[in-house]
Amino acid sequence: MRISEIYASIQGETQYAGMPCTLVRTTGCDLRCVYCDTTYAFVGGRDMSLEEILAEVKRLDLPFVLLTGGEPMLQTEMPVLARRLLSAGYRVAIETSGAHLLDSLPAGVLRIVDVKTPSSGESLRMQWSVLEGLRPCDAVKFVLSDESDYHWSADHVSRLGLAARTEVLFSPVYGQLDPRDLVSWIVRDRLPVRVNLQLHKYVWGASTRGV
Repeated sequence: MRISEIYASIQGETQYAGMPCTLVRTTGCDLRCVYCDTTYAFVGGRDMSLEEILAEVKRLDLPFVLLTGGEPMLQTEMPVLARRLLSAGYRVAIETSGAHLLDSLPAGVLRIVDVKTPSSGESLRMQWSVLEGLRPCDAVKFVLSDESDYHWSADHVSRLGLAARTEVLFSPVYGQLDPRDLVSWIVRDRLPVRVNLQLHKYVWGASTRGV
């Protein structure tokens, strides 16, 4: 499996933000979102066996593991890794784009699906069927660059009935959309979603890696 980095930190986003966790970041992504903040994970990294990954997770000694990227579902061994981590007693989550089916993942994996809004440049890659199986423990995340993204996302939340089935997260692009504006729109429209800030960027800065 091609791995960009493995490190201990906190979960910076989603409904689990602030929880200590080990992040396993894979290398490679088949999307090119214009606001991507992990472009360094497109290439490079190193090949690691499942045993090496599991050993490093064990060494870091945190009970929560986030599988992220890049795009983790491009790694053919990802379902096996997830199953091994669950069997070892870890709580496991995956953060993935909406461009890949998740049927191969064990049921115990928490799914955070990143819907590609129009400003990403990749909204046509979205497979909406991915959202049908999301549960209350999972989440769908809309990353918003502007008010147009907000209205597009709010419409999809309403039409698909997402808030009744799973956590819905609205995340402003750091440094581009003022969180105060996003909060004002959500409160104005009484939208049943959660504002999701990238906590790690407020703690360590926007470009710091491995934290």
